[in-house]
Amino acid sequence: MEIRQYFSIARRWAWLLILGLFLGAGGGYYFTTRQTPTYQATARFVLLRPVQTAYDYNSYLESQQLAKTYVQLLTSRPVLDAASAELGYPVLAEQARAQQSDDSQFIQLLVEDSNPEHAAAIANVLITALINQNESMQAVRYANSEENLKKNIETVEGQIANLQNQIDNISTATVQDQVVKVQGQIADLQAQTSELESRIEELSKKRTLTPEEGVEMAEKQASLDQLQPILDLYQQIYTNLVVLGKPVDSNNDTTTRLAQLQTTLNLYQQIYLNLLNNLEAVRLARVQSTPTVIQTEPAIVPFEPIRPKPLQTTALAGAVGLMLMAGIAFLVEYLDDTLKTPSDIERVLGVPVIGYIAQLKYKNKTAEQVYVAQQPRSPVSEAFRSLRTNLDYAGVDKPIKTIIVTSPSPAEGKTTIAANLAVIIAQSGKKVVLLDADLRRPRIHRLTGIPNRLGLSDLFRGNTNLSAAGRVVASLPNLAIIPSGSLPPNPVELLGSEKMSRILNSILETADVVVIDTPPSMVTDAQVLARKADAVLLVVRPGHTHADTAAATLEMFNRANSRIVGVVLNRIPRNRSYYYGGYRYYSPYNYYNPYSGNGYHSEETPVISGNRRKGNSLIGKLFKREKETTESDSREVSGD
Repeated sequence: MEIRQYFSIARRWAWLLILGLFLGAGGGYYFTTRQTPTYQATARFVLLRPVQTAYDYNSYLESQQLAKTYVQLLTSRPVLDAASAELGYPVLAEQARAQQSDDSQFIQLLVEDSNPEHAAAIANVLITALINQNESMQAVRYANSEENLKKNIETVEGQIANLQNQIDNISTATVQDQVVKVQGQIADLQAQTSELESRIEELSKKRTLTPEEGVEMAEKQASLDQLQPILDLYQQIYTNLVVLGKPVDSNNDTTTRLAQLQTTLNLYQQIYLNLLNNLEAVRLARVQSTPTVIQTEPAIVPFEPIRPKPLQTTALAGAVGLMLMAGIAFLVEYLDDTLKTPSDIERVLGVPVIGYIAQLKYKNKTAEQVYVAQQPRSPVSEAFRSLRTNLDYAGVDKPIKTIIVTSPSPAEGKTTIAANLAVIIAQSGKKVVLLDADLRRPRIHRLTGIPNRLGLSDLFRGNTNLSAAGRVVASLPNLAIIPSGSLPPNPVELLGSEKMSRILNSILETADVVVIDTPPSMVTDAQVLARKADAVLLVVRPGHTHADTAAATLEMFNRANSRIVGVVLNRIPRNRSYYYGGYRYYSPYNYYNPYSGNGYHSEETPVISGNRRKGNSLIGKLFKREKETTESDSREVSGD
């Protein structure tokens, strides 16, 4: 498509585009004004990672994954439930949306609510709930290790107290009781050690470990490394107690026993110190591995809602409606295969357009009329004179005496073109016969107001002659009309017969031009008759005649070796110049003043009517009548 075609389509469908624009804008404004305002509060917090000993690409990926994890954690159910419990009203996951700021550790929290105070409060409380949830999650990871270490510390503290008492009161029973307790402690430590070793061995047999299994294996190994030295010390204590509990020689005195108990006490004290160190190490590891969440920007109460925005929504809806209607218009244009412009006809048919006839507007709308006889100085009459001139140019080398007027499909105005063309040719001084060869649905007699009792079909039967079948136009000289007569059952055979050729020859003996109205080319009547005529005039209605139908019609006439002199665009809307490429029909009004009285015909001008003249034996005599001076002065139109 060329740019001017786009503009032409836009001008043609301007009403639809404007309708889509107003409907879209109106609908957008209607719905936005009835929506509940929504406010948005924004808060920001930073996620600080534990201290890293090395910085590499893997550390960068871990930090990005950690930020994404906390973005998801912010809208998790535990955090939302904790915020709802603190605020006293429900907080929904749809209200909150968190996003990472570029590639940094800053996270932005967006909360929407119909109440601006609620939106700000939810944003701040959610971050507080996230901080609490973060601490609870990290504390669970080291809870078991801390609990075991605290239990062992309490046990060691009790054993140290017992040894202190034994030092004060040395007795075999006390020693034996201590041995039993140490055995129980050793058994407990050995069970824990065996469980840790079996789990470590089970994990080490796997080829690949998940991140959770890797963390678990590291924790199990750390616990095993902590328990093994303690177990060794307990075994040494057990050895000392066993030696102390055995019968002693008389040479061994109380000092020796006290020294052994003191040694055992020292060992317990070492165990106690190791347990304390391990407990502090676990706490330090928990602190170092826990990311820190710090709120850097608290949420404030918003003053303006983020939606709806009536102006923006109205403009956007109007644009959408405009584009939707534009799409519909272009789709209709794309699917429309009718001929609209002379360029379409040149492209599809390769035949020139020699006539442009606008939509006829009769002053008397109650009856059909021959338009050029009623309004001879109208722009449409000038268009028919232009068509007559173009036909004269087409017959310079080979004069056109018989011309067929047909159309590719019905309701395209071929009968109107034939009748007005015959009248306009007769006004130029030539003797014209208008022959109605449409033996299926004739309309010439209705348009001209003549009876249809006798006509062309009667000439075939030999029941009458040309002078009896023809009708003289009382209001216009040089024109005779032969109606169709009664409808025969076989019109194609009649029109293609040799007798039809003789009838045409008889008419041409006294007439200069014969204008023949035929059925549409969807039936074969026009093709059969075209072989006997000098030229074919194809009538096309813009926006109504389909391109494939017109092309098929042209191909049929070409196969019949018929001469198509041109195409007439008929019933062109007066207010739609795009149908005829800018051809102006109203320009004649610049030259004729309808109020000057110069040849202007009013509604009282009678329609063309025919009468049967008695005493005329030959149709040629109809053309030899003297013109009545008054009728000629009032109806004769100047030449081209």
